[in-house]
Amino acid sequence: MIDGDTTRQLDALLDNLKSVIKGKDEVLELVVTALCAGGNILMDDVPGVGKTTLAKALAMSIDGVFQRVQFTPDLLPSDITGSSIFNPKDAKFHFRKGPLFANIFLADEINRASPRTQSALLEAMNESQVTVEGTTYPLPDPFLVIATENPVEYQGTYPLPEAQLDRFAMMLELGYPSKKDEIEIVDSRKKSDPLDALKPVVDGVAIKKARKAVGEVEIDPSIADYMVEIARATREDTRVKLGASPRALLTLSRCARAKAFIEGRSHLLPDDVKSLSTVVIAHRLVLENKIKYGGGEKREVFQDILEKVPAPV
Repeated sequence: MIDGDTTRQLDALLDNLKSVIKGKDEVLELVVTALCAGGNILMDDVPGVGKTTLAKALAMSIDGVFQRVQFTPDLLPSDITGSSIFNPKDAKFHFRKGPLFANIFLADEINRASPRTQSALLEAMNESQVTVEGTTYPLPDPFLVIATENPVEYQGTYPLPEAQLDRFAMMLELGYPSKKDEIEIVDSRKKSDPLDALKPVVDGVAIKKARKAVGEVEIDPSIADYMVEIARATREDTRVKLGASPRALLTLSRCARAKAFIEGRSHLLPDDVKSLSTVVIAHRLVLENKIKYGGGEKREVFQDILEKVPAPV
């Protein structure tokens, strides 16, 4: 399906991530899956578990342009996208590109920026382009947004709107490591930070080849029907105010095919869909107020819905 050089680069990418993030192989595999699927990633977890470190490790492992922006309440859309600057020499305005013009864009603590600034990412995340003062500029290819947010600290933050959440292919959580892994983390950082030793192991050509190959993975009609039933079940459940959108369905299909591709298969299995459904769809749901304020969690509600949808044999 792809050449051996691309496969080796993806394997080396996963090894790079494992050298920095200990004991979270499943999450790291999901990160590589999202990358191959062309999907943006939201890292949502408590402070200090390695969200930003993982994002930096991914960016440093890719031979491309990396930009990191610390999102703050006073950040303006033009601080991200760029703006037109007047040049007195020719008496004309010239567009100066912002940090968004990168292969990997890290939006650190994205929920600290105002909704206006957050919305500046919508077009970029969905169409890989930005429009400034009526002119549209294409973003580099490949392009990926990795965002981090802290779910437990609300002072000075703005919740991500549904339109923003719907553009993240996956929402991932690292969680605390095991005792064994924490000991390994301490030992690995006695003399230096593992990030300092990372070198680019994947280039843009390999990523584009992988994404093209993902599009060639076959989907059996029964599995397509299974994915549609999952999406429709979220819209029909009485606990859910707003269910999975067609965009969510297409993203699930793309990510499931990326998983199959990484495992060396040219076709989907029901387990590909089932194993990815929660990280792809759950964060997009809007729960009814009585469920939300009654302590209901999106993931728990979705997993209950998923279990009720029969998978094809």
